[in-house]
Amino acid sequence: MKLKREDLLLYAITDRSWLRKGGSLASVTEEILKGGATCLQLREKAAGQEEMVRLARELLPLCRAYGVPLIINDNVEVCRLVDADGVHVGQTDMAVREARAILGPDKIIGTSAHNVAEAKAAAAAGADYIGCGAVFGSTTKGDASLLAREELARICRAVSLPAVAIGGIHRDNVERLVGTGIDGVAVISDLYAAGDHEEETRLLKETVRRVVSSYRRDRAMRTALTIAGSDSSGGAGIQADLKTMTCNGVYGMSAICALTAQNTTGVAGILEVSPSFLAQQLDCVFTDIFPDAVKTGMVSSSGLIETIVERLTYYGARNLVVDPVMVATSGARLISEEAVETLKTRLLPIATLITPNIPETEVLAGRAVKTPEDMIEAARAIYERYGCAVLCKGGHQLNDANDLLYREGGYRWFEGKRIHNSNTHGTGCTLSSAIASNLAKGMELDEAVLHAKAYLSGALAAMLDLGAGSGPMNHAFAVKGEY
Repeated sequence: MKLKREDLLLYAITDRSWLRKGGSLASVTEEILKGGATCLQLREKAAGQEEMVRLARELLPLCRAYGVPLIINDNVEVCRLVDADGVHVGQTDMAVREARAILGPDKIIGTSAHNVAEAKAAAAAGADYIGCGAVFGSTTKGDASLLAREELARICRAVSLPAVAIGGIHRDNVERLVGTGIDGVAVISDLYAAGDHEEETRLLKETVRRVVSSYRRDRAMRTALTIAGSDSSGGAGIQADLKTMTCNGVYGMSAICALTAQNTTGVAGILEVSPSFLAQQLDCVFTDIFPDAVKTGMVSSSGLIETIVERLTYYGARNLVVDPVMVATSGARLISEEAVETLKTRLLPIATLITPNIPETEVLAGRAVKTPEDMIEAARAIYERYGCAVLCKGGHQLNDANDLLYREGGYRWFEGKRIHNSNTHGTGCTLSSAIASNLAKGMELDEAVLHAKAYLSGALAAMLDLGAGSGPMNHAFAVKGEY
């Protein structure tokens, strides 16, 4: 039987110890198959060889009837005797190559992987899929060490093999695996101990399908999320971010922190959303289209920052670029003093990169910045304090728009020629969004910054001139507009 990724969406594993009085393994398994389980593993640790063969022969016709693969746990001989579809071998059991030699090329062989090295070894040995766990606490393996969500995501990115998460999974916690790149989940007690096996299977499958479809490793277009304020004039904020993401080849999404009434001459008013509504926006994005990168911009209150940190941490967001917006180009203050402290203590430590301008660098470093040497020392102080890479933007008439990237291991200057264009509304939003877009596409940080600066220079050099004040740039400068 040829294994397909979708066969692993809901991988049921048997365990008779969870059966209610009067229920047989075959009858309960049939209810689970009716509910939509896509794969079945026979795993009965207390059963001897003869009993395993008997149970496998009971379950095999059911699996054939529902078009579901039957996998035997750890026992190649039982698989061979009953002509099951495959076998799952653990790290301490028979090697994948040995199982393949016995069963031949047509049988499914899965194995366990607890880290990237084991996953790569499984792929090299010819495994058809890997089981990764335990992702949560498991009652069936009380001594199992937990697999961190970040390591699960690294495993999924490191190999092309289908990956199944296992260990303590149920309907109430499976959404915590969104965005990891898994192809399915393996479940025991939540199915076999359910009151209504068929209904619980159906409901769990629907939830797992949403989790898996939110982040497909083979999707053609990368995605990025901006969390910021709206700019009614379209030059900065959410509007600039989405234009930048689109023009840099990624699919842009947004979670709006505040509405602003503004134009090129200044900000007339700010209306915040509630923390609960911001959380609802973030939940809707992450549970449906998981972003490959996230950018934050104007977040004006502590409550909103706390919500962002909590939700991004919960979902394990990647490639977080923080533009620590504090003051608008026009001079209007956009963030409270209390929020500045929350941003420093809560948001910056989870960032991949922050992109402060000179005034923002001075606030974050607690020191004046007047020279290029000051930039280096300030960036170093920020990195050592918060643990994130720092792109200190030269601008503000310091050094002809040369930017300094400080990260672990040293720093690098990105030279830029000052473009004499007074229309610079939204430059910070645009640069940070372009960097996030490039990180989403898989670029390393230095390369992402280099390409983002080139894009920003092109948008400025287009010399768009709109509005009575500091106007916007032409984000679509490379688009001819001929249709």
